[in-house]
Amino acid sequence: MTQVHDTRYQRGLAALSAIDGEAGEKVVAQLADIAPDFARYLIEFPFGDIYSRPGLDLRSREIATIAALAALGNAQPQLKVHITAALNVGVTRDEIVEILMQIAVYAGFPAALNALFAAKEVFSSHPPSGAAQ
Repeated sequence: MTQVHDTRYQRGLAALSAIDGEAGEKVVAQLADIAPDFARYLIEFPFGDIYSRPGLDLRSREIATIAALAALGNAQPQLKVHITAALNVGVTRDEIVEILMQIAVYAGFPAALNALFAAKEVFSSHPPSGAAQ
Protein backbone atom coordinates (compact mmCIF):
# COMPACT_ATOMS: atom_id res chain seq x y z
CA MET A 1 0.00 0.00 0.00
CA THR A 2 2.83 2.40 0.75
CA GLN A 3 4.19 1.95 -2.76
CA VAL A 4 0.81 2.89 -4.27
CA HIS A 5 0.70 5.92 -1.95
CA ASP A 6 4.23 6.92 -2.93
CA THR A 7 3.43 6.47 -6.62
CA ARG A 8 0.32 8.69 -6.35
CA TYR A 9 2.32 11.26 -4.43
CA GLN A 10 5.24 11.27 -6.87
CA ARG A 11 2.90 11.41 -9.88
CA GLY A 12 1.03 14.25 -8.17
CA LEU A 13 4.20 16.22 -7.45
CA ALA A 14 5.29 15.85 -11.07
CA ALA A 15 1.88 17.04 -12.34
CA LEU A 16 1.77 19.93 -9.86
CA SER A 17 5.21 21.07 -10.93
CA ALA A 18 4.33 20.85 -14.65
CA ILE A 19 1.06 22.71 -14.22
CA ASP A 20 1.48 25.24 -11.44
CA GLY A 21 5.23 25.37 -10.96
CA GLU A 22 6.25 27.56 -8.05
CA ALA A 23 2.69 28.77 -7.30
CA GLY A 24 1.46 25.25 -6.58
CA GLU A 25 4.47 24.47 -4.44
CA LYS A 26 3.79 27.62 -2.39
CA VAL A 27 0.20 26.54 -1.70
CA VAL A 28 1.38 23.13 -0.48
CA ALA A 29 4.14 24.70 1.63
CA GLN A 30 1.66 27.08 3.26
CA LEU A 31 -0.40 24.09 4.41
CA ALA A 32 2.56 22.20 5.91
CA ASP A 33 2.30 23.67 9.40
CA ILE A 34 -1.49 23.68 9.72
CA ALA A 35 -2.70 20.68 7.68
CA PRO A 36 0.11 18.51 6.29
CA ASP A 37 -2.32 15.67 5.58
CA PHE A 38 -4.48 18.02 3.50
CA ALA A 39 -1.37 19.11 1.57
CA ARG A 40 -0.66 15.44 0.82
CA TYR A 41 -4.29 14.87 -0.26
CA LEU A 42 -4.03 17.92 -2.53
CA ILE A 43 -1.03 16.42 -4.25
CA GLU A 44 -2.35 12.85 -4.43
CA PHE A 45 -5.98 13.24 -5.45
CA PRO A 46 -6.35 16.19 -7.85
CA PHE A 47 -2.84 16.03 -9.28
CA GLY A 48 -1.81 12.38 -8.79
CA ASP A 49 -5.17 10.86 -9.72
CA ILE A 50 -7.23 13.33 -11.78
CA TYR A 51 -4.80 15.63 -13.62
CA SER A 52 -2.66 12.59 -14.49
CA ARG A 53 -5.47 10.72 -16.25
CA PRO A 54 -5.04 10.22 -20.01
CA GLY A 55 -8.52 11.42 -21.11
CA LEU A 56 -7.71 15.14 -21.43
CA ASP A 57 -4.53 17.10 -21.96
CA LEU A 58 -3.40 19.61 -19.32
CA ARG A 59 -4.55 22.53 -21.46
CA SER A 60 -8.12 21.19 -21.60
CA ARG A 61 -8.09 20.41 -17.88
CA GLU A 62 -7.05 23.97 -17.03
CA ILE A 63 -9.75 25.42 -19.29
CA ALA A 64 -12.33 23.34 -17.43
CA THR A 65 -10.84 24.29 -14.07
CA ILE A 66 -10.82 28.04 -14.63
CA ALA A 67 -14.39 27.90 -15.96
CA ALA A 68 -15.54 25.96 -12.87
CA LEU A 69 -13.70 28.20 -10.40
CA ALA A 70 -14.94 31.35 -12.13
CA ALA A 71 -18.51 30.05 -12.08
CA LEU A 72 -18.29 29.50 -8.32
CA GLY A 73 -17.76 33.23 -7.95
CA ASN A 74 -16.02 32.90 -4.58
CA ALA A 75 -12.72 31.20 -5.31
CA GLN A 76 -10.53 34.06 -6.55
CA PRO A 77 -7.27 32.87 -4.91
CA GLN A 78 -7.61 29.43 -6.50
CA LEU A 79 -8.78 30.98 -9.77
CA LYS A 80 -5.63 33.10 -9.94
CA VAL A 81 -3.44 30.02 -9.39
CA HIS A 82 -5.24 28.19 -12.18
CA ILE A 83 -5.19 31.15 -14.58
CA THR A 84 -1.43 31.12 -14.11
CA ALA A 85 -1.44 27.36 -14.64
CA ALA A 86 -3.50 27.78 -17.81
CA LEU A 87 -0.92 30.23 -19.15
CA ASN A 88 1.82 27.72 -18.19
CA VAL A 89 0.21 24.96 -20.26
CA GLY A 90 -0.48 27.04 -23.38
CA VAL A 91 -3.87 28.69 -22.92
CA THR A 92 -3.64 32.22 -24.30
CA ARG A 93 -4.78 35.40 -22.58
CA ASP A 94 -7.43 35.89 -25.27
CA GLU A 95 -8.74 32.37 -24.70
CA ILE A 96 -8.90 32.94 -20.93
CA VAL A 97 -10.86 36.16 -21.44
CA GLU A 98 -13.28 34.36 -23.79
CA ILE A 99 -13.76 31.53 -21.28
CA LEU A 100 -14.53 34.04 -18.54
CA MET A 101 -16.95 35.95 -20.76
CA GLN A 102 -18.67 32.66 -21.62
CA ILE A 103 -19.35 31.89 -17.97
CA ALA A 104 -21.41 35.10 -17.68
CA VAL A 105 -24.16 33.32 -19.62
CA TYR A 106 -24.42 30.52 -17.04
CA ALA A 107 -22.98 31.93 -13.81
CA GLY A 108 -23.94 35.59 -14.17
CA PHE A 109 -22.21 38.88 -14.65
CA PRO A 110 -20.91 39.21 -11.07
CA ALA A 111 -19.03 35.90 -11.31
CA ALA A 112 -17.65 36.85 -14.74
CA LEU A 113 -16.59 40.30 -13.50
CA ASN A 114 -14.81 38.82 -10.47
CA ALA A 115 -13.06 36.33 -12.73
CA LEU A 116 -12.02 38.95 -15.29
CA PHE A 117 -10.55 41.12 -12.54
CA ALA A 118 -8.65 38.08 -11.22
CA ALA A 119 -7.34 37.44 -14.74
CA LYS A 120 -6.32 41.08 -15.10
CA GLU A 121 -4.30 40.80 -11.88
CA VAL A 122 -2.58 37.62 -13.06
CA PHE A 123 -1.87 39.07 -16.50
CA SER A 124 -0.27 42.16 -14.93
CA SER A 125 2.30 40.03 -13.17
CA HIS A 126 2.98 37.64 -16.07
CA PRO A 127 4.41 39.03 -19.30
CA PRO A 128 2.63 37.90 -22.47
CA SER A 129 4.16 35.02 -24.41
CA GLY A 130 7.10 36.19 -26.43
CA ALA A 131 7.59 39.32 -24.30
CA ALA A 132 10.92 40.04 -22.68
CA GLN A 133 10.95 38.77 -19.10
